[in-house]
Amino acid sequence: MAAPLDLDQLQSFCAIADCGSFTEAARRVNKTQSAVSMQIKRLEERLGHALLSRDGRTVTLTHHGEVLYERARKMLRTNAEILDHFSDGDLAGSIRFGVPDDYAVRLLPVILSSFQRTHPKIVVDVSCMASEHLLEGMRAGRYDLIVFTQGTEQNFGELFRTEKMFWVASHGGRALASEPVAIACGPQYCIWRKDAMDALDRTGTDYRIAYTSSNATAISSAVLSDLAIGFLPESALQPGMRVVSDEHGLPHLPDAQMALMRGSHAYGGIYDALANHIVQSMGNLEHPHQAEAAE
Repeated sequence: MAAPLDLDQLQSFCAIADCGSFTEAARRVNKTQSAVSMQIKRLEERLGHALLSRDGRTVTLTHHGEVLYERARKMLRTNAEILDHFSDGDLAGSIRFGVPDDYAVRLLPVILSSFQRTHPKIVVDVSCMASEHLLEGMRAGRYDLIVFTQGTEQNFGELFRTEKMFWVASHGGRALASEPVAIACGPQYCIWRKDAMDALDRTGTDYRIAYTSSNATAISSAVLSDLAIGFLPESALQPGMRVVSDEHGLPHLPDAQMALMRGSHAYGGIYDALANHIVQSMGNLEHPHQAEAAE
């Protein structure tokens, strides 16, 4: 019977895959770079395949590395769950958490306040910014957990919620009737902007980008002030907004997909406590403003 794989080697492998660097991975797993290199060499020898491709300072996964990565993550998670099951200690510590500000205005205070009541010894340090910046921060090791909009660059992470996207305007406003129609949206790297512009172009809708910001609150303010119309997921609808009905001729928008991403170390204990709370809270969340926002 073959001996089991070394979890310590898998931890280092996943850390390299996450950040694309042996040096940074060694820092994350508290080992020397030479020790991490030796771990990967032994892991590749054990499996009989190259797992990482090195091009100068850039490190990427080979095909076999991609196959291993998903399975290695599952093994690390299972290991953490077993240790948690037999642990009697109280959950305590700090978590670096990132979330797009699209969800921060209404959802985040409710979710984190309830989490702090049930887990008073866990400190959550929160950063709110665009999904692209959160993903960059995760690769750089600045976060333990992030929520992000899936579809930003590529589809990965743990998808836990899908929401409808709506065109929105201010109640009683005239921006919807402008010609060309004025749009408020995020910067060019925003996946929602790309989806909306592609949909408008396909249908030949005449529009102009009237207001651009990476801050979701600023975009909502532009809509509420009747400077432009915008597009938002269900959970970001606010009082004073109305959902634009299909009869106005605006194209259908793809759904918004929310996903959770963890650092390779962020399994079990305090990390599972926060991740599970987010998934359960947002997964079951109803939208009290939807009826008020509907036209």
